[in-house]
Amino acid sequence: MNISLSDRIVNMPPFHVMEILERAQELEREGREIIHLEIGEPDFPTAPHICEAATAAMCAGNTKYTHSQGLLKLREAIVENYRQKFDVNIIPEQVVISSGTSPAMLLLFMALINPGDEVIMSNPHYACYPNFVKAVSGVPSFAFMDSCDGFMLQPELIKEKINERTKAILINSPSNPTGHVLSSEVLERLADIAGKIPIISDEIYQGLVYEGEDHTILEYTENAFVLNGFSKLYAMTGWRLGYLITPKEYIRTLQKMQQSFFISTNAFVQYAGIAALRGPQDTVREMVSTYDKRRRYMLERIREAGLEVKSEPRGAYYILADARKFGKDSLELSYRILEDIGVAVTPGIDFGDGAEGYLRFSYANSFENIKEGMDRIQAYFAAGK
Repeated sequence: MNISLSDRIVNMPPFHVMEILERAQELEREGREIIHLEIGEPDFPTAPHICEAATAAMCAGNTKYTHSQGLLKLREAIVENYRQKFDVNIIPEQVVISSGTSPAMLLLFMALINPGDEVIMSNPHYACYPNFVKAVSGVPSFAFMDSCDGFMLQPELIKEKINERTKAILINSPSNPTGHVLSSEVLERLADIAGKIPIISDEIYQGLVYEGEDHTILEYTENAFVLNGFSKLYAMTGWRLGYLITPKEYIRTLQKMQQSFFISTNAFVQYAGIAALRGPQDTVREMVSTYDKRRRYMLERIREAGLEVKSEPRGAYYILADARKFGKDSLELSYRILEDIGVAVTPGIDFGDGAEGYLRFSYANSFENIKEGMDRIQAYFAAGK
């Protein structure tokens, strides 16, 4: 059968980390022992009080549609969270609850972009950003960061890309794949550079910061959209719960889109989100402390293996390491490492051609698995593989 598909979808590149994961799972089914250092998913369980809140909500009959923007109590909790952490003043009406940040991102780009409009983003960048922009006939505009300083975001390189077609500037802090955290000085400069151009700030790793201070773009400008959620900080990836904070003038447009495309987010999952924000934070603090210890250990082991990290990550749970001395084709190298020694890592090409030759390592795994994985990689490279 001859099926005609959209060119922009047919030409969408695969999400390589997911293909690495799926191949790793095939090897596991064959009996291989695979160490997973590729996937960006917390290895911690969701805290019991969060699970109990969802169960209680279901048992109480909270299984119907909610307000299209989400439960008012959850939006109030999000507003209070940002006020307490960052001293920013937003109102619940500025929040749209979504089934993870990806649907919120799709709604946002659909609302903002006309065909040919450009969205500036750094290169390297989160793998899926360009796909979202292209899916709505926009054009990703890449500002290539310098590998000499570990791909730290440089506001002046963003400024150089601004033109009459620029519709938004997309940033991510703490960052995937680099783990970098944008300083207050950088965020303030970006807000100044952007002017009337809105900044889209992906803050999904907010709270996972090990050195320095955590910030939100809302501290520096009101002309910004914030994407955030519960997946990373609260170990709730499978719950699919996120949100979008929007300037007031966009609220009605985004609400109508949510009504049409998603209706509302799962009701009982939203009650879990309220419990996450308003309940005890002990498990979060313990998780962050454990990530920090793993980060320091993995950095040491990566360097011992002969890989280079020029600027140490201070947030999220990733390390992007220069592996070009072992192979310039990061996709080929990743599959070779997986097939030969059973360690799954993410190829740098997933994050743009600016990261080609690099490998991303995730320390969202146990010390034991990280040690075993790095032992295998160090021995593999030492043997000249």
